[in-house]
Amino acid sequence: MTMDDLPRDESRAGTLATAAYERIRQEIVGGRLLPGEKLRVDALRDRYEIGGSPLREALARLSAEGLVSQQEQKGFRVSTISAGDLVELTRTRCWVNEIALRDAIAHGDAAWEENIVLAFHRLKRTPVRLVTEPTVNPEWNRLHRSFHVALVAACRSRWMLNFHNTLFDCAERYRNVVAVLSPEDRDSVGEHTAIMEATIERKLDVALPLLNAHFERTTSLLLKELPDLVDPLKAQV
Repeated sequence: MTMDDLPRDESRAGTLATAAYERIRQEIVGGRLLPGEKLRVDALRDRYEIGGSPLREALARLSAEGLVSQQEQKGFRVSTISAGDLVELTRTRCWVNEIALRDAIAHGDAAWEENIVLAFHRLKRTPVRLVTEPTVNPEWNRLHRSFHVALVAACRSRWMLNFHNTLFDCAERYRNVVAVLSPEDRDSVGEHTAIMEATIERKLDVALPLLNAHFERTTSLLLKELPDLVDPLKAQV
């Protein structure tokens, strides 16, 4: 059944729910809606000019992804962040890489390689931070996501790719909320160059450790700003 086959009201409600989902999700991942912040449907309705039913549907979807928490009789809140959660998230991303990157390298074609190279060059030309802004450059965030999605795009499992992308966005929220990453902290271009080259050369034994180390390095930087882990260096990421 296509969108055109649905009754007009049902079709419109689905479209509005998707629009609400995308906007709220973007603001959570981008750090504009902060961890623990109450998500009142009335306030969101005024903010996005979208009705209550589509907003509740959007919040339920975000709850399923772990970006929003829902408590009975207490409504919705942006999910909290913690050092322990970040460690677990990073560990899971490394496990997923083992499957997704392996399959992508085994089955990717020339177009897959070209997309990785193009995504890398776009990312390379974009500054991590803007002089006028204290936070990570939103355009760099967008291109950074595109690069990492391109790396595993040839994986043959749609379920695995969806899970990979959800985990990536959850991790990006930590980066944007904590905002400790800067060009001086690390050689971002060098890290992405090495990952890109090893991947398109089909060297899984090189690419996978590089990719996992890339995630773990970001996690180590973020853990310095999160208070509930006594010794970040001993975190098993």
